[in-house]
Amino acid sequence: MKLSALLNGVGEISPSQDVEIENVTDKLSEVKKNTLFVCIDGDSFDGNDFITYAARKGAVAFVSERQVKAKISVRVPSARKALSVIAANFYGNPANALKIIGITGTNGKTTTAFLVRHILEFSGKKCGLTGTVQKFTGEKSVSSTLTTPEPMELQKAFSEMLKNGCEYCASEISSQALAQSRAEGVRFCAAAITNITPEHLNYHLNMENYISSKLLLFENCDFAVLNIDDKNISNNESKINCRKFTVSLKERLADYFAENIVSTSGGVEFDLLHDKIYKAAIPLPGIYNVYNALCAVAICSGLGIETPACIEALASFKGVEGRCERVPINRDFSVIIDYAHTPDGFENIISSAREFTKNRIITVFGCGGDRDKSKRAVMGKIAGELSDAVIVTDDNPRTENPVRIICDILEGLGKTKCHYAVVSDRKDAIGLALKIAEKDDTVLILGKGHEKYQITANGKTPFDEKKIIQEFLKQDEKIWNSH
Repeated sequence: MKLSALLNGVGEISPSQDVEIENVTDKLSEVKKNTLFVCIDGDSFDGNDFITYAARKGAVAFVSERQVKAKISVRVPSARKALSVIAANFYGNPANALKIIGITGTNGKTTTAFLVRHILEFSGKKCGLTGTVQKFTGEKSVSSTLTTPEPMELQKAFSEMLKNGCEYCASEISSQALAQSRAEGVRFCAAAITNITPEHLNYHLNMENYISSKLLLFENCDFAVLNIDDKNISNNESKINCRKFTVSLKERLADYFAENIVSTSGGVEFDLLHDKIYKAAIPLPGIYNVYNALCAVAICSGLGIETPACIEALASFKGVEGRCERVPINRDFSVIIDYAHTPDGFENIISSAREFTKNRIITVFGCGGDRDKSKRAVMGKIAGELSDAVIVTDDNPRTENPVRIICDILEGLGKTKCHYAVVSDRKDAIGLALKIAEKDDTVLILGKGHEKYQITANGKTPFDEKKIIQEFLKQDEKIWNSH
């Protein structure tokens, strides 16, 4: 592709500079012959410092926010925004031919996105998906590494969806992706925000910046779906200047209102009030999943799917891997794994488990390293107050000292009356929880959910919690048969 075509909407070059480009990247490891290198000044790497090296590897043109010494270069106000526009141009602007639904929020993005996709597919519409757990491009699904892919990967996914006959795409859009303009130029046919509670403050520094990043999603959308029970959303509703649909469990005047909620271990039933009252059910436990269901129904109704069809689809939803996922163990207690890794997420999942647990709740969790430290003591306190027993362990310590992370958690947990133990090895911690579990207990293993790895200072190693659970069940049948 000619450089001039890639730079459409970004900048201009002279005819003599209009070289052929075969590759676009902002990563040195991906530079090869005839590459357009976008120089991004990130938290730990500044592409501007490696222009000479990139040229030796095959970069023939550069985009930067600075005036750089290169034969062909374009200066732009924002390299990140430029990369997103260039990525779209590289793949032929596939998002223009898709109806893309953007979903943001601290918690609930993944389940809501999967619900939206399920409802649309149930209604005969082919829908792709990008998100934390998986990426569907119409013909296949692959595991994800980022909630919102970086621009080249995101546009490639859109392109594959289009080629595979998708009409829609449900996309989880993280606050960091919005702050980094990964979806710059994408028009959203619908945009939803599930909730806003403290998260990623190590990146955003404060709640004001975090909320401002979330609100960027609504600058280029046809209509918005808002959970007005969340004060951080309702207090900022006036900043969203598009058609709006509201969801609530508290305000009957909301566009989509739920009441008469009945929770069981198999899910929740509720009355949904929209144009009339509908009987609805979703096979996922927890009131927070009612919010996710309302958001999904509001989105799909706004896209033209009849409300009764949306509700019918809810009842056949199979759930999402690692989201309140019940592990089949054939024992007289239950084991659930969940991705909860924020204070709000902890309160939601443990409170939901309490609704259907006849005996004790045993919670196993840790906190991620190199991330927001302020939430650790809060999560410890919530776990201690809502659980009967807690086992504190490692999560993904990354480069941080695991002992320091656990000490931070204990600052909050130690203020509760809950019985707790510290078992730093996560595998051993899971084993202990299974050993002490009694009839009608629920063991909650929180923090990693769908992840099949653990990140330490030594890198990423395989760690599949479902396999580990099954291994422990097989190790000592005597123990299990004694329950």
